[in-house]
Amino acid sequence: MRHRKNLVIVKTGEPVQPVLERRGQFADLIEQTIGATWSGGYTTVDALTGELPAPDAPETAAFVVTGSSANVPHREPWMLRCESWLRAVVQTGTPTFGICFGHQILAQALGGEVVRNPRGREIGRIRVQRRADDPLFDGLPSSFETHATHLDTVGTLPEGAASLAFTELDDHQVIRFTSTCYGVQFHPEMDHDVIAGYIMHRSDILRDEGLDVPSLLAPIAPDQLGTRTLHNFIRHIVVRGA
Repeated sequence: MRHRKNLVIVKTGEPVQPVLERRGQFADLIEQTIGATWSGGYTTVDALTGELPAPDAPETAAFVVTGSSANVPHREPWMLRCESWLRAVVQTGTPTFGICFGHQILAQALGGEVVRNPRGREIGRIRVQRRADDPLFDGLPSSFETHATHLDTVGTLPEGAASLAFTELDDHQVIRFTSTCYGVQFHPEMDHDVIAGYIMHRSDILRDEGLDVPSLLAPIAPDQLGTRTLHNFIRHIVVRGA
């Protein structure tokens, strides 16, 4: 009898407090976004305090590493433990998808470097430009709009990694680290309500940085397409590779 496999969400942080209270944890947002694309189960592990599972556990279909308000360049002990574990995960070939902080910590773990973005904060609705074709972009146009919020960026790619997309403020919005491991700098799990909540929560900081909050809020709409990258990862990398 075959047992149902789990998609393991590796928690590295939580949404800002108003979003957390209204919409739930990153794991909730990710599960809601994936929806019917995945018919298996889910498990959540905490990279900060919990024991990380075996990289090649037979009950694990894939790992999804969440976003976080933490900063990879701070090199905190839990990050170093997580990076060591991620190297083992990628070596085993278990499908892995990193979101924002997850994207960055994968890059750092595999030999790249994450730095504070010299172009400044990227937040709100962004336009992503593709560099290449890839299964992750199935059904997506050559450029598409989605949601992002981050201060750091992948400054140096790991050896062998391919940068698949960029924006005006970030050179590496989508990275293929291996044939089964990807990262996206944007947030496919953040709908228009969530990203608006981030902008409003950080409005004072954004004004201090010289950003115009009404202008950031104005283009926010439900029709962002970044969600499809997560769906395509499940369909083309996790399910077809099983």
